[in-house]
Amino acid sequence: MRYNRRVNEPSPSRCPRCLLQVRWCLCADVPTVVTHTKIVIVRHYREVTRSSNSGRLAAMALPNSVLLDHGAPGTPPTQLSADVLDGARLLFPGGETLGAASLPRTLIILDSTWSQARRMRRKVRGLEQVRTVSLPPVPTETPRMRASPGEGKVSTLEAIAYALGVLEGPRGPEVERQLLALFQLAVERSLATGRHGISLRSGQMSQGLPGSDDDNPEHEGK
Repeated sequence: MRYNRRVNEPSPSRCPRCLLQVRWCLCADVPTVVTHTKIVIVRHYREVTRSSNSGRLAAMALPNSVLLDHGAPGTPPTQLSADVLDGARLLFPGGETLGAASLPRTLIILDSTWSQARRMRRKVRGLEQVRTVSLPPVPTETPRMRASPGEGKVSTLEAIAYALGVLEGPRGPEVERQLLALFQLAVERSLATGRHGISLRSGQMSQGLPGSDDDNPEHEGK
């Protein structure tokens, strides 16, 4: 995994890696999940300092991953390299459903809000030549750090977990389990810091607290 640049520095009271409050840091609990599939996460620069960003956690857990930040003011357009694009697919609504017959070497994820993702798909150079694939139906009724904008739309980390569950063959279920467990741990630690959580089982914010981000970086499972 590599980071191409940093846009802002986190608060001194937060862990510089996971961005949670230091006392709730989860870095020591992040598993190392080895995969054959390479994951390329193209993250909107506004997500860099958000502790609720789950693409960061995916990159921390997956050695076979690359995290690229996109769109910071004054920076050139993001250009995906030839080695990233070779044999790659973009996880995005509207493509063919991931299945056993669809085994890309590289899976590209846009880590952003939905409105940002639509623009990123046009602006990130190289994506115009990449075919899209979509998740099969996935559950969304689970506690999370941001509200899902609709049925079948899940966080970046969850989307990667479900995709690798399909792509990694016999090891897929275990890879998926480890990444989903990491996501739930992040939700628990975030709630412990006082962050507002969302549970779609009840359709209400956890602990009755106000505040959510409906335009969040979630991926549609269709």
